[in-house]
Amino acid sequence: MDFKSTVKGSLLERFYPAGWDMAKIDRCCDHPAESVTERQPFWNRDFAPVVCENVYDFDMMLGHEIAQNIRRTKEAGKKLAMILPVGPMGMYKWAVYFLQEWSVDCSHVYGFNMDEWSDAEGNTLEPTNTGAFQYAMEQAFYGPLGELTVPPEQRNFATKENLPTYAAKIAALKAEGAELITVFGIGRMLHIAFWEPHFAEEYDSVEQWRSDTHRIGAQLHPLTIEQNAITSFKSRTTLVPCRANTVGPGLFLQSDRVIGGCDGALGRGMQWQGMSLWITLRHGPDMWLPSTFMPTLPGKLFFLRELAGPLVAEVN
Repeated sequence: MDFKSTVKGSLLERFYPAGWDMAKIDRCCDHPAESVTERQPFWNRDFAPVVCENVYDFDMMLGHEIAQNIRRTKEAGKKLAMILPVGPMGMYKWAVYFLQEWSVDCSHVYGFNMDEWSDAEGNTLEPTNTGAFQYAMEQAFYGPLGELTVPPEQRNFATKENLPTYAAKIAALKAEGAELITVFGIGRMLHIAFWEPHFAEEYDSVEQWRSDTHRIGAQLHPLTIEQNAITSFKSRTTLVPCRANTVGPGLFLQSDRVIGGCDGALGRGMQWQGMSLWITLRHGPDMWLPSTFMPTLPGKLFFLRELAGPLVAEVN
């Protein structure tokens, strides 16, 4: 049965982004699980997907990668700008563990939170609100590092006042020889940070899209809201903001390296991130699918083996 024939005239007809080629997306997902790491022509030669057997390995391996790059740049005498997510999160405790074991301080690190919940005007939650991404970062990473932590004046959060300054701050750091590393997860709708696929409709070209550095009060896709209801708000959709401040491709595609993570397994055979993983690795760069640009950059994408599928219906 053709997907378009079932969608025509239904509520889904205007639900998915206009630029999505559903047949091509489906073909991306229709491969044997063991082939998920096969190199593709559009990947950067220094990009590699990394299989993790379970979430415990995933958290540790991703945390080690973050800590190792902090240590590497410290030993090289370089500053390091890091665009950081709140999701996934489990890797931060391991990053803290390794940095403390190695006695590596983070005085050379400049943190840039990639996004934050907001209203339509870009107003964000108070930093003490347990739902705020700033609160999450302070509790999971900056606070536990103790004396080794990133100096407070080098921590940047995506408020409507500060987010527009990211581009100039990162440019100034790179002019001093700093590296830029983006740590990221991949959204159900293929977003990076909260840069959603439907934003593509507003741009005349990929070049124009690639140059945009941020967005204030960005309108989130309904599936992004539901993803966060499931993963962060115990299913309570009414608590999830419909908008966010977010970095754009004009920042995360400047990265010298990327460190990605996909851990979207829910147990009992259920998951939400397998399709997103396959599209990212197989589709090829497309501004209607923001995460498809990440394999074009040097770095690693860690993922749970079960996300590779096979992505077929099962009776549980």
